Parts: sequence; C-alpha cells; structure tokens
Amino acid sequence: MGSSTRTLKIGIIGFGTFAQFLAKTMIKQGHLIRATSRSDYSGFPGVHFFRDMEEFMGLEHDVILICTSIVSVSQVVKSIPFHRLKKPLLFADVLSVKEHPRQLLLQEVPHDSDLVCTHPMFGPESGKDGWKDLPFMYEKVRVKDETLCSSFLAIFENEGCKMLEMSCEEHDRLAAQSQFLTHTIGRVLSEMEIWNTPIDTKGFEKLIQVKESSTRDSFDLYSGLFIHNRFAKQQLHNLESALERVKETLEARINNN
Repeated sequence: MGSSTRTLKIGIIGFGTFAQFLAKTMIKQGHLIRATSRSDYSGFPGVHFFRDMEEFMGLEHDVILICTSIVSVSQVVKSIPFHRLKKPLLFADVLSVKEHPRQLLLQEVPHDSDLVCTHPMFGPESGKDGWKDLPFMYEKVRVKDETLCSSFLAIFENEGCKMLEMSCEEHDRLAAQSQFLTHTIGRVLSEMEIWNTPIDTKGFEKLIQVKESSTRDSFDLYSGLFIHNRFAKQQLHNLESALERVKETLEARINNN
C-alpha cells in the first residue's frame, strides 16, 4: 500500500489549526517541518518556527505548503519574497476552494518551481482517528519533478487517503454542491437557533450535527467558500428557489382544502 517517500523539508506558510493538524502527521512520518505565520507558534512541538518571512524563504525547502485562510491567500502569496529561494521547489496549497489559488500561484510563483493544488477533504475532527479512506483531492498544475511531487502526495497516500486526481474547476463545481451547501444549511439552522429537544428524531439529530460542525468553522472560511468559488452563487440561488417552490406547494395544499 502507498508509495515510499523520502524525508522532505516542508515549509508551511500559515500555521493555524488545520496546518498544525497536518504537521503532526508529517512529523510522525519523519519529515522536517518549518513554519511561518502572523501569530507566534514558536512553542509547537517538532516544528521550527520563524517570525521573519525573509529568513524563512531563505531556508532550503523541498516543498512550500500554503495553509492560509482563503480570504488572506492573495495578500500572503503576493508578499512572499520569492527572490530568497535557494532552488526551484514544489509549491502546494490545501485551501477549500481550488480555482482561486491555482490562478494565483500560476501568476506569482517562479516558472521553474512546480505547483500542485490539493484539498484534504477532512480536518481535525473527521481525521482525529487517522486519515484512512478520507478523500484527498489534487491537481498537478505544473510538475516537472515527478519524484518530488510523488513524495509529497505519498504523505497522504501512505496514511490511506482516497486519492482523487481532478481539475480545480471540477473540484469547485462539486464542492459548491456539497461543502458550500452543507455550510449554508448549517448557518441557516444556526440563525434559526434550533436546539436538541426531548423528542428528537435521528434525522433532527443529524441536522443539529450539521449546524454544530458548520458553526465550528470560522465565518472567514464560509465567506471564502462563497466569494472565491464561482459556482457557489448559483447553489445559493438554487437553494432559495427550492425553498420557494416547497413553500408554494404547501400553500397550494392549504388553498385546496
């Protein structure tokens, strides 16, 4: 099962909760992790933390992993001092939308470096007992060093992820339908202030779970899923139209009785 992987020097830009979650498994696999972030995470076990982006980019990396929020990625990538790079390397991202970072990285990253856009379709909650059978989407956007790219993807393959190679466009089309719609329903339920009752059905308990998991994520993430996924607006429109049709059908019943 999986591929053999060499020890990689991985530099992580943006070291919030999701990046820390990924880093733990990378460290366990024996990779060398350095990180930089707006906040100070210098106490994080097993990670060399750098406050200074210039110093960080001057280190010898094999892979730079972009783990910022969707809403800040453009500003962060445009401020990376690429001139400090010691050699061409692999740039990867793990954002929940894919066309936006793909376009941005193609525009900003030096042409001699490789690009892979990825989305681990899980997080600290769903992946807390391991990553086996959890979906990992990726697109090899610009890859000359196949060995390096394979070694990076092997991090996820060797944990048992379900590896899904697909275009960033296809990902965003599907994610608007699944991820964005789920978050939207969760946010709506939260606005309605629904809570458990003594007579909950199994179906209602699932709705409560959707509400709770959606509101655990930041509003920045949710708004990013909308603003930077061109398919999300249509899904919101579809949801509104569907609710209107259901309402009209119910009201027609009242009028017929």
